[in-house]
Amino acid sequence: MKRTDDMIEALVRDLRPTPRRALERRFVLGVLPALAVSLALMLAILGLRVDMAQAVTLPVFWIKSAYNALLALAAFTAARHLARPDGSQGRFFKLAAIMVATMAVIAATQLLSSPEEIYLALIFGSSALHCPFLILAFAVPVLAGNFWVLRGAAPADLRLAGFIAGIASGAAGAWVYSWFCTENGMPFVLIWYSLGILMTGLIGAFLGPRLLRW
Repeated sequence: MKRTDDMIEALVRDLRPTPRRALERRFVLGVLPALAVSLALMLAILGLRVDMAQAVTLPVFWIKSAYNALLALAAFTAARHLARPDGSQGRFFKLAAIMVATMAVIAATQLLSSPEEIYLALIFGSSALHCPFLILAFAVPVLAGNFWVLRGAAPADLRLAGFIAGIASGAAGAWVYSWFCTENGMPFVLIWYSLGILMTGLIGAFLGPRLLRW
C-alpha cells in the first residue's frame, strides 16, 4: 500500500492547477490568428468582390455571411465543450439543422419568387465547380489552429471532436470566401457552401483519431 501511495504522490507531485479560462484563451490564441491568415490569403489571392459597395446594401449578402458565421460560432462552441474529457456536442446538431433548414426556406423562397429562366443561375451560379474547394482551402489554416487547440486539451471522442472542429473551420473558411464570392443565389449558398463546409468536417473526422490522441 505504501508503494502505491508513493507512486501516486510521485505522479501528482508536479501537477499545477489549470488557470481559469485556460481553454478559452487557447482557442483565442489558436483560432483568431489562423482566421487572420485565411483573410490575408483571400485578400492577397482573390481580393474583395468587385461589387462590394453595392453588395453590402443587399440582404442576400448579409444572409450569406450570417449563415456561415452563425454555423462557425455554434461549431466552435461545441468544439470547446468537446475539448474536455467529459464534454459533449450539446445542442450543436440541432442548432446546425435549424440553420440549414432556415437557409433552405430562404433558398426556396428566392427560387419561387424568381423567373424560371434564372433558376439554374441561382443554383449553380458561375462558380459551383470550384466554390467548395476554395472554401476548403481557406478553412485549412483555421483547421490547423483548431487541431492545435484540441491537441493541448483532452477530447474523449476524437472523431466527433475532429468532425465538429472541421465544421467550425469550414464555416469560418466559407465566411472568409464570402467576401470575394459574387454569387447572390441562396440556393447556391445552401448547396455549394454547405458542401465545402461538410468536406472540411469529414476531413476533420478522418484526422481526429490520428492527430488528437493524448
